[in-house]
Amino acid sequence: MQIIVSHPTGNANVKAALQGMVNQNALSAFYTSVAIFPGTLGYALSNIKPLGDIRKRTLNPNLRPFTHTKPLPELCRLLAMKAGLRQLIEHEKGVFSVDAIYRGLDKKVTADLHKWHKKKNVALYAYEDGACFSFREAKKQGITCLYDLPIGYWRVARDILEAEKERWPDWASTIMGLRDSPEKLQRKDDEIKLADHVFVASQFTATTLQKYAGRVGPVHIVPYGYPDVIGKRDYATGATAKLKLLFVGGLSQRKGIADMFAAVANIKNHVSLTVVGRKSTENCKPLNDALNECNWIPSLPHTEILKLMRSHDVLLFPSLFEGFGLVITEAMSQGTPVITTERTAGPDLIEHGRNGWLVKAGSTEGLQEMIEQLLLKREDVKNNGTAAMESARIRPWSVYGSELQNKINSIL
Repeated sequence: MQIIVSHPTGNANVKAALQGMVNQNALSAFYTSVAIFPGTLGYALSNIKPLGDIRKRTLNPNLRPFTHTKPLPELCRLLAMKAGLRQLIEHEKGVFSVDAIYRGLDKKVTADLHKWHKKKNVALYAYEDGACFSFREAKKQGITCLYDLPIGYWRVARDILEAEKERWPDWASTIMGLRDSPEKLQRKDDEIKLADHVFVASQFTATTLQKYAGRVGPVHIVPYGYPDVIGKRDYATGATAKLKLLFVGGLSQRKGIADMFAAVANIKNHVSLTVVGRKSTENCKPLNDALNECNWIPSLPHTEILKLMRSHDVLLFPSLFEGFGLVITEAMSQGTPVITTERTAGPDLIEHGRNGWLVKAGSTEGLQEMIEQLLLKREDVKNNGTAAMESARIRPWSVYGSELQNKINSIL
């Protein structure tokens, strides 16, 4: 079976999936917005500061023969962001919005499907928000539709986030996940309806699909992989030093940050908190006040984030709705154990008290109690951090790519 893959940005899990397909001679084509390869003009242009972000789109050279791009809209979006031209990238409405980029690539794949239909045994593997048009055309041509849902089903997200607006009204302005138009939400539902098989990276995401009112094809859970593990790291186990806590992610109450800041404030004399992430709004006073009380870093390159993880004791990730949470595996690979919730990939990756800890989503008290336990038993940080690295060693990204392709082979 030959696979056509479509994804606008080609993030870490997409790159791993592509490598798994290439390794098994299963990749037919990869459609994306921007792709650059070492030694090319695009790679050289990424040295120009305004275009530096495209360096993240670097792909393995062995993917070059399969790659088809639609770069101009995405390059315009990146430049509009740098220039502060917010109207051009406004959610759904902007001509260079993320939604426009996804729809544009989806339509490009739709227009090209007839080229691949001539080949026998072709399947289309596409991701949420970028599959509706191409799946419709694929159905007409008898092409199998494989759907990747990176985050939980939107109706479950809506219920959770609406409840958070009631629980933390002063933080409601940080919740941006309720802005999608009815048309966009309908496309999400249509994608699920059209999918012959659905792939998710966590049990939580799979569970949210029970809220879908229509037919859902077979759901396959393949957890993501881990980045490369560091050789070793040191841990400070002294009882007098402050416990160094870290949060990395968007500053939204979807991530449970109101609970985190409240828990930390109650024990602030015994811990230090570093926060890496951009604000979703400037109009949330409790968020602004909380950031003034910690070490806030709006943005860091990925390599610097990994380095920062190695210098902290524990990563806090109290998310309320998460498809996976790549920061969990990133921190674990650096020997930094994680406190997270059951609404992430935590239950798929963490054995409570052995290589990390799980707390109930939305429980300020549970999060605080877990941190306090570590204050009383500092050696647990080292023990769990060491075990976290061992968990990462046995599941690098290459294992995810192989498992995904093996699963595709078995179902097709």
